Amino acid sequence: MAVKAAPPGEAPAGRLAGRWVPWLVIGLWVALAAVMVPLSGKLSSVTTDRAVDTLPASAESTKVAVLEDSLPGGEDNTFVFVYHRAGGMTDADRATVERHYNTLAERYPPRAAAGEDDEGSATRLSTDGKAMLFTLDVSTTYGAPETIVGPLREAAKDRPAGLELEVTGPAAVDGDMDAVFDGIDLQVFLTTVVVVTLLLILTYRSPVLWFIPLMAVGAAALTAMATVYLLVKGFSIVINDQNSALLTILVFGVGTDYALLLIARYRETLHHHENVRVAMVHALRGAAPAIVASAATVIAGLLCLLVADLNSTSGLGPIGAAGILCALVAMLTLFPAVLVVLGRRIFWPAIPRFNTAVQEKPGLWGRLGTAISRRRWVATLGSLGVLGVLAIGLAGNTGALREQDQFLSAPESVTGFTVLRQHFPELGGQPMTIFTRPAYQERVLDIVQGTRGVALAVPGQTSGGWADISVFPTDAPDTAAEYDTIKRVRAAVHAVNGAEAIVGGPSAENLDTEVTTTRDEKLVIPLVLTVVLIVLGLLLRAIVAPLVLMATVIVSFAAAFGGSVFVFDTILGFKGVDYSVPLLAFLFLVALGIDYNIFLASRAREETVRLGTREGMLKALSATGGVITSAGLVLAATFAVLASLPLVMLIEVGFLVAFGVLLDALLVRSILVPALTLLIGRRMWWPSRLSRPVELPDGQRPLVEEPAPQG
Repeated sequence: MAVKAAPPGEAPAGRLAGRWVPWLVIGLWVALAAVMVPLSGKLSSVTTDRAVDTLPASAESTKVAVLEDSLPGGEDNTFVFVYHRAGGMTDADRATVERHYNTLAERYPPRAAAGEDDEGSATRLSTDGKAMLFTLDVSTTYGAPETIVGPLREAAKDRPAGLELEVTGPAAVDGDMDAVFDGIDLQVFLTTVVVVTLLLILTYRSPVLWFIPLMAVGAAALTAMATVYLLVKGFSIVINDQNSALLTILVFGVGTDYALLLIARYRETLHHHENVRVAMVHALRGAAPAIVASAATVIAGLLCLLVADLNSTSGLGPIGAAGILCALVAMLTLFPAVLVVLGRRIFWPAIPRFNTAVQEKPGLWGRLGTAISRRRWVATLGSLGVLGVLAIGLAGNTGALREQDQFLSAPESVTGFTVLRQHFPELGGQPMTIFTRPAYQERVLDIVQGTRGVALAVPGQTSGGWADISVFPTDAPDTAAEYDTIKRVRAAVHAVNGAEAIVGGPSAENLDTEVTTTRDEKLVIPLVLTVVLIVLGLLLRAIVAPLVLMATVIVSFAAAFGGSVFVFDTILGFKGVDYSVPLLAFLFLVALGIDYNIFLASRAREETVRLGTREGMLKALSATGGVITSAGLVLAATFAVLASLPLVMLIEVGFLVAFGVLLDALLVRSILVPALTLLIGRRMWWPSRLSRPVELPDGQRPLVEEPAPQG
């Protein structure tokens, strides 16, 4: 059988890509999977949501938690049992409360009876006579809050009819929060797979093609999970359930985007090359630089998180970077190898045929580009007007979301705080824990009791060279008023020379987390902008284009945030924005949103060499419009998976990023960037050679005359 000669200028297929190379790549991935898949299942075993692991070691509340853990009996989990009857507590009710406390205190011996009244009873009756409470401190040696809260509630079920009970307190809130995250990794993984599968089927309308990118992305996700597990074990990186879920979302969303871009380029080259291996090599030459630049941008942005003080934030840097790197490697090796092995038939029923005379049709995106070219100022001002209107939403409620407001459906621990405040308004906040040197305990106690916002201060035990004091604030948990009380208490006890007093507790931990996050935002955001700008400059070999693209992404982020705040506040009725949302959303929208500009701008630069700036941008928009829009829809849908989870913070992150990605893909990249490029003209590529008028030897003329820049 004769071997068909390669087209002029094209190297023989054997030299471009060996026949056995795809099979070798697949074999290497199979061997890798045999090692990594078992490790991927261990990722959940190294996740932690403890504040002591999340906060930096320098935080005051972290020092308190570490000290509690080092004392005999370990750190305490504080539960508050609130009993109430609308008609008033009866003698039988009071006896039941006493019996419950005695039973539970015997089962879980407390280190200190914080909250005892003057008669020495551990229970407390409200002034209206309609409620009673007691506080139970359970050592962490008995287990995590989520394993304790259930048995505690079960043990208190034996009570008179009509006597209501809510088990609340810091540990109960933690337990209910952990219950939300139980099985979240599997839920996110399966939901993401279903969403991506449906979108790929709709995109390709092929009974088989959708499975190939899904298989490759799945392999990347499992490899990423195993890699992150090894990173956590080897470098003590902190990973919580939230970051674990984001890892899955990132790999599936970004990996599918890379697959869509490569398939689109591969389909083009199949029309010009009969040999599928040769076609794939040319497709990789065309698409890989943009994909690598996109991945480098996201990885560089994520690694900027390493400078953050909050361990969960800094940990997301290497975790996310590992996920993106695994997606990049899988989509540039395993994915093309499988496509080559399966040949053209994988595109059935719309199989691309080899035909060098294929005529390109302008299509929807070509017509859109022509319309933008005719109305450049209208397109620019109209796009900025839409983004500006959305950004007005930033004037809405952007206050910090309280921990008790994180749940989509309030659990018992949250409703318990409401009942507690109704009947014990003087004990409305979460208890603080103060550690001081024993010789100064009485003095510190006196100072704290006289501090505004403190309802009750009770001395605890003395051990290990430290004495503890339990302090109950008057204000509701995680409110500005309670945080002000914590700050006043800290300032007061720090002023006692020699006491070495430190203040911690659940609300103090939340306050320290908010303060640390604010500090991280001021450091990370400028660093991310600088790093992404440098990557864009290196990719496009220009200064103006990166600045323009970065400006559009920043404006897009403001619009996405504003529009999302309006939805959260007005439609969904959320009571604020979680403190971690702005930084996470900014990172993802800048790093991921710039991807689509990279895909468009890199293709525009490639075409500008041949056609000039105007025709090059229109050609790039026509060639990449469909695939980038599909990629944006897929990425938005994967992040929208987070909105299906019953936690407000994850809903906010998922919605904001999904909305922002759609804005980038459908408005910024499709209309605003092309319009700005056409307005600026060849100056867009300054100071590269493309910014200068085309000069050809021997009187030759360029394929397309380059119009003078406007404005």
